[in-house]
Amino acid sequence: MRIALPVPRLLPLTMAAMVSLLVLKSVALVRAAMPDAVAQATTASTPPPTASAVPASRSDTARPDATKPDPARAEPACPLEAAGSAAPPISDSERALLLDLRGRRAELDAQAAALAVREATLGAAEKRLAGRLDELNALQKRLEALEAERQAHDEANWRGLVKLYETMKPRDAAAIFNDLDLPVLLPVLDRMKEAKAAPVLAAMQPERARQVTAELAQMRTRAVTPAGPAAPQEK
Repeated sequence: MRIALPVPRLLPLTMAAMVSLLVLKSVALVRAAMPDAVAQATTASTPPPTASAVPASRSDTARPDATKPDPARAEPACPLEAAGSAAPPISDSERALLLDLRGRRAELDAQAAALAVREATLGAAEKRLAGRLDELNALQKRLEALEAERQAHDEANWRGLVKLYETMKPRDAAAIFNDLDLPVLLPVLDRMKEAKAAPVLAAMQPERARQVTAELAQMRTRAVTPAGPAAPQEK
């Protein structure tokens, strides 16, 4: 005797398998989302730790990027420093120009030093010349004073001699003047008073009196006439 088993249908089995798969996937998704939700809820409910509560060693080990800058992301502090670190190369012409300028500057410095020494020398020479000029001025004043004293002494001597001849009789004085040299006779007659000199000249020899009168006139003319170029001598 055979027992007849019912033949299972294919559509209901397929639907049951699909439902089972959906349930398994839902359970897996719920399990995957559960740790993130629990962690967020724990973070929201727990207050943040203070700086004193967290150990320094743990904070340093937990966040190594907070203390050490990333060399790949570090930017230069100043663009000029970054640009200046890589100086452009100097060509031969620029190097020659720099050397020429350095030589010119050395020459100018040497010339300036020489000029400074020359100025110091000239200043010392000017001081010496100024002192010498002061000495010469003092010497000139002394010589002028001595010359004035000598002239006064000579004038006093001449005045004494003139007074001597003025007190003499005209005939006696004329006898002496006839033989007296002209360099002595002319100054004496020039300093004598006219009232005293006229009788003496009248008592002198006519030729001698005429000569003395002419020489005395020339002497007085030379005394009042400024010195000029010498007259040409007649051949």
